[in-house]
Amino acid sequence: MQLWFARGSEVSIREQLVTQVVLGILSDDLAPGQRLPSTRELARRFHLHPNTVSAGYRQLQRDRWVEFRRGSGVYIRATKPEMPPTPALALDQTIARLFRSARKLGVSLPALRSRLRQWLELQPPDHFLLVEPDEELRRILAAEIARAVKFPVQSCGTEDCPKTLEGGIPVVLPNRVATVKTLLPAGTELLTLQVSSVPASLMGYLPAPAGILVGVASRWAEFLKVARAVLNAAGFHPDSLVFRDAREANWQRGLKQTAAVVCDSLTAAELPAGCRAIPFSLLSEASIEELRRYEEFISQPLGSL
Repeated sequence: MQLWFARGSEVSIREQLVTQVVLGILSDDLAPGQRLPSTRELARRFHLHPNTVSAGYRQLQRDRWVEFRRGSGVYIRATKPEMPPTPALALDQTIARLFRSARKLGVSLPALRSRLRQWLELQPPDHFLLVEPDEELRRILAAEIARAVKFPVQSCGTEDCPKTLEGGIPVVLPNRVATVKTLLPAGTELLTLQVSSVPASLMGYLPAPAGILVGVASRWAEFLKVARAVLNAAGFHPDSLVFRDAREANWQRGLKQTAAVVCDSLTAAELPAGCRAIPFSLLSEASIEELRRYEEFISQPLGSL
């Protein structure tokens, strides 16, 4: 059985050794009773620390894949361990069958790797990737997207945006398109989201009633700034508005005394009990519908496209 090790991988060398031996047993590359290379031999051949190899062999022994024979070495057990099936083991068995079939066809390991890489690159996206440098805005948008679709949502800033998308559909606001395009491979298609109109969203609450106290709360500073300008322009007296930055300690104080609290959809869930929330969705309805169309298209079986 051929072994290989990827240094610098997120998977430890010990776990790489254990996984490959298990795969070898499941695919019958390693037969019952077969002797494995000694700790010293394996460490010398692959320039590994002997303690790493020894730890891998001990784990295989604990899991009942191999047995130690005093003065002789490490051997594959005569019977495979009986254990409840797990998703990881089921996946290992599937991979083992693939390797066994490839071997029967005379396919080399490099050729199999290359073909697998091509297939992985052809697989449909499996999540939305929101790219937004403003951390608080990113949290709000990610929460709104997650509520609108069943597709998984991941997010990042421009400084930690991945160079390869790896199954992600990049999602950005219009003012970030130019910047994000420079971070991704040439020709990458971006899904551009539109933000709702604040005045249109507040139209149902206008004209401003006199003599009431209204709260405004958000973790996003720009939300507070825009809400102040719009509400003042709509006729709310500055003294009738209570602004709270949800990033600050005790930000909820005084909000129970307001008639209602205008807030983003994420902050709405953190308001004190009894507060009437007027949540403002940042994403426009058109953008939500576009996200759902993407989700529906990607979720269709290949044969139905």
